[in-house]
Amino acid sequence: MPQAPDYHEAGRRLFAATWDFRHASNTLEALPEPLGVEIALAGRSNVGKSSLINALTNRNALARTSHTPGRTQELIFFSANSPLTMVDMPGYGYAAVSDQKVKAWTRLIHDFLRGRVNLARVFVLIDARHGLKTTDDAVLKTLDLAAVVYQIVLTKVDEIKPAELEKRIAQTQAAIAKRPAAFPTILATSSRTGAGVEELRATIAQIVAERGGLTV
Repeated sequence: MPQAPDYHEAGRRLFAATWDFRHASNTLEALPEPLGVEIALAGRSNVGKSSLINALTNRNALARTSHTPGRTQELIFFSANSPLTMVDMPGYGYAAVSDQKVKAWTRLIHDFLRGRVNLARVFVLIDARHGLKTTDDAVLKTLDLAAVVYQIVLTKVDEIKPAELEKRIAQTQAAIAKRPAAFPTILATSSRTGAGVEELRATIAQIVAERGGLTV
């Protein structure tokens, strides 16, 4: 029998490349041409999207991090010499900016998720300390209606005890079980300790390979 592909090694190679800022868009009209395979990271404000991008790419400051919710105010595109582009999305929910800006970002997020033709998967980041919240429902519903596959990634797992993490994973799996576009596997990560980062890289490498953009 043929040997199963080693997506962990493929993921390591994919993210060992030099990742750089490619583009920033605050309107649909300003989006770059859809090229290759895109994955996006979405989540509530201050959930740790930028920190996770930095951990994935082994860069300290590729994506700007801040303790102030609402720091990411555009769709930020990152790429390397590969068929993959990562998109850091504005955090939804609370942000330390005007209501008008929050509404504009929220509209941009939903429009992007509905209409981006090469968007292969959205990783919806959820703070492991708090789990899914009401503010996550609208984005999950948009993804379900648009038939865009999404996968839950728990962040900051180093800040809760193992037993609590197991409970949070089970709760999250139950909450998404009947959602049509939800990928069933929950990933648990920590940008600080590196927990789960290798598994996330492998998952992304598999997505790119299955889209024909990567040889494993």
